[in-house]
Formats: sequence, C-alpha cells, structure tokens
Amino acid sequence: MQVIFESRNPDAAPLRDLAVARLQFVMRRLSWLVPRARLQLSDVNGPRGGVDKRCQIEFKTGVGTVLVISSVSRDWRSAIDSALSRASRALVRQWRRSQDKGQAAAAQRPAGQPQPKPTPRQRARSARVEPFLAVHS
Repeated sequence: MQVIFESRNPDAAPLRDLAVARLQFVMRRLSWLVPRARLQLSDVNGPRGGVDKRCQIEFKTGVGTVLVISSVSRDWRSAIDSALSRASRALVRQWRRSQDKGQAAAAQRPAGQPQPKPTPRQRARSARVEPFLAVHS
C-alpha cells in the first residue's frame, strides 16, 4: 500500500514515521483492498491549544471509491488512532456490503437461468481479488 503523508504543521513532522507505521499496521489485512492512502495532520486553530489536532485519512480503493475519515482530538496520537480505528471499521463494512450485493443478486435470479456475462469492470475486479483469495484461503 502506498502511503502519502502531508502536514504543514512543524510539530507534526516528527510523527511522520509513527503515523505511517500505525497506518500500515492497522491496514495490513486490508491492504489488498486499498492500494493508496493519504494521511493529513493539521492543527485546526493554531497555537491556541484545545481539542484541535485533526487527522484526516483518505483511502482510494481499487474499485474507484474514495473513503475519507477525519478525527479531531487533543493530541496527535489519539487523533491518528481514532481515525484509523474508524477507517478500518468503515472499510470492512464497505467490503461486506459489496459482497452482500453480489449474493443478493444471485439469490434473486430464477433457478435454471444462466448467470449474466460480467462487465469489463467486474472482470478487472475479479482478476485483482481472486489471486488474493487463492493465496489466503
């Protein structure tokens, strides 16, 4: 998975390695679903303090969907952890929904009727997922 780290705040720059390592660790089982992630750290109201550290993570899935998760907290570490836990749940939920749609469509088809030909997009998606399933099953 490709991870892009962005921060204009000089206080967040030392957290680059930590943030990238946490993102890769949390997404280690879902990296086949998300080829690219962008992690942004920003200080919402500057040096005034308070609950103002924002972590925004943008995932681009292989299907073309973009998922954006934000979290605001008092410190960088808790903002990163909160955004990552929400992101992992959202990605699993999105993947399960896509699996359920495929099973529901197959269940609605009358018995004995042939399965429709897959679209080019569906063929490309199955070409990406099937090698993963063969290795991990």
